[in-house]
Amino acid sequence: MALSDEIKQEIQQSYREVLAGKDVRARYGQRLMIAEIARYMGDITENDGQRTSPPAACVVEAGTGTGKTLAYLIAAIPVARALGKTLVISTATVALQDQIVLKDLPDLKKHSKMNFSWTLAKGRGRYLCMSRLESRLHDEGNGDSDTMPLFLLDSPGTEEPGTRAFFEEMLASYGSRKWDGDRDHWPEQIPDEVWRQVTTDHRQCTNRHCSYFDSCAFFDARKDLDEVDIVVANHDLVLADLALGGGAILPEPENALFIFDEAHHLPDKALNHFAASVPLNSTRQWLKQLSQALAKMQPYLAAGTQGAKTIDRISGASRDVDLVLSRVYEEAEHNTGWEFNDERRSAQWRYPEGELPEALAELASESRIATANLVRHLGALADELQGAFDERKQHEIDRDTAEAWYPVIGAFHSRSEDQLRLWTAWTEQVDGPNKGKSPPPARWSVRQRWDHAEDITLFSSPVLADNLLYSRLWSRAYGAVLTSATLTALGTFDRLQSRAGLPAASRLLVVPSSFRYGEKATVEVPAMACMPTDDGFADELIKRLPGVWAGETATLVLFTSRRQMHQVRDALAPDYPDLIITQDDMSRGEVLRQHRSRIDEGRASVLFGVASFAEGIDLPGKYLHHVVITRLPFSVPDDPIEASLAEWVTQRGGNPFMEITVPGASIKLVQAVGRLLRTEEDTGRVTILDRRIVSRRYGQLLLDALPPFRRIIER
Repeated sequence: MALSDEIKQEIQQSYREVLAGKDVRARYGQRLMIAEIARYMGDITENDGQRTSPPAACVVEAGTGTGKTLAYLIAAIPVARALGKTLVISTATVALQDQIVLKDLPDLKKHSKMNFSWTLAKGRGRYLCMSRLESRLHDEGNGDSDTMPLFLLDSPGTEEPGTRAFFEEMLASYGSRKWDGDRDHWPEQIPDEVWRQVTTDHRQCTNRHCSYFDSCAFFDARKDLDEVDIVVANHDLVLADLALGGGAILPEPENALFIFDEAHHLPDKALNHFAASVPLNSTRQWLKQLSQALAKMQPYLAAGTQGAKTIDRISGASRDVDLVLSRVYEEAEHNTGWEFNDERRSAQWRYPEGELPEALAELASESRIATANLVRHLGALADELQGAFDERKQHEIDRDTAEAWYPVIGAFHSRSEDQLRLWTAWTEQVDGPNKGKSPPPARWSVRQRWDHAEDITLFSSPVLADNLLYSRLWSRAYGAVLTSATLTALGTFDRLQSRAGLPAASRLLVVPSSFRYGEKATVEVPAMACMPTDDGFADELIKRLPGVWAGETATLVLFTSRRQMHQVRDALAPDYPDLIITQDDMSRGEVLRQHRSRIDEGRASVLFGVASFAEGIDLPGKYLHHVVITRLPFSVPDDPIEASLAEWVTQRGGNPFMEITVPGASIKLVQAVGRLLRTEEDTGRVTILDRRIVSRRYGQLLLDALPPFRRIIER
């Protein structure tokens, strides 16, 4: 659809109105981004609503200060509406999701004449399930009730004092509409183990058959999904929808224009989403819980009925799985080269080229068959229970029994399906027509020891998400825009293209920054006696850091190791009371609040953080003047996915350090220094204490990939 003059005019007029309404000036990079996205969408050809042009994405790297969100909204909304497609905006973080829904979209609507509607989409697990909350309170009130063991699946001993009062407060807040049932909108952070007790998933939810359906937080949040122009989602939800075939939760990819903000996260999110694992002993414990649940359920089903027969089949299948898992554990325990050391209670073993030892491969095949059998019978029982909800037909199971037990069986069914994913992945052949063209899956196992127990967990993951994303997303989506401040590595898009499987026809653009980096900040590399690879490096950090941050009011010190961060903090804290805060001291929000509070009071503050603080925090103006990078952020050498990729690159004659490790470190380093300048008025400095950036050949590549700060390098 070529861009009509009317659409072009709407885009231009809306941009002028927003600039005037907010009293801000146009930014060159922002205008460039608007034009590129509009042109890309206008070049998509279609027939009867279906894309006919080859798959293609529009990839725009735009740094802090560009105004990316406004740019893609102004460009995409008029085009999406003209095409009759839903605009799906996907982010990596809840914070950005909320910012778009609560600030950016209302702002755009207020200051322009654009007419559009939007809604927020989150997964079911982010919402309260009233049925589970009621059952949670009911079960507590009845003590060791042998009614419906809805919480048999929860780990014992997770409840804290006052938990019942907390759940009652939750019920009262939702009932009075003070709270909308969204986990992210509860005033305090809810621990995972508590939240799991009051939420649900698609396997446990009875949908319209639930007595709370009309007041359900999840379905209430979703009711506008098919009617709105814009759906704001997150990468995990998009990937979950694609795993279900697309169109199950969000609009079908063929009828959607996607915008992926923070798009550099997408390949790793996809790998996580399609990975699988099985903790062997925990699974056997879970099978015992299944046995107990079936024993409690049996009296509710008349002897000889289909449901009663299915319970017998599940019991038999469960025993078969338990027996084969015990053999898998024994094989993995005794025939794997585990290496423990004094500091770590876990050991990892990766299977080179994804090839399993013959005995383990045979057991994996047996486990897949046994688990598939269990999945089938649990699915059959879930179907039996669901059938009881149909009041038009007579059924062997009464509705009350079905209502109470469907979530329980659904949860077991869901868990068994998760187990099956691992065994299926472990039994797929690594050779075949694509052998060599793409890396084999990463397969590894981890053995953990605790004071009174131990477990072995088996893992599988794709090594690259290229085929997954191409087949499920890029080849199907009507259109897709990817944007972030860090999409290139060492000045090219090669890393993103290979990891995300971007179509060959994709458009790639780096938007120039409006920041005057050379005037506003310096990057400094002081002389150091030790390299990070030396034993004495932590001691030198302890000695040098006070001088590095001296005279500064707001400093962020970034580490690549939590252990080293704590070691340095423990050594320095006594001499610098009320100065250092680490990101582990309290919740992220409270850490940042305390840091800002100190600055507002005229006191100095030094933040210690690791990877998540190198990317995810925003401290503009006076709240951050100095970023200290203790060592270059190379990926952990024992990461099994990266190791499998390196192995594949080596086999193809490549250099994994230069092709994988250095580009990966470059992206993380750019993200880390990106904490410094958040607005055009900000000033400050970056100090890098890792001399490898000037002493190694690859160091120059990393230095040149940084923004053009003025350099001060001690020789």
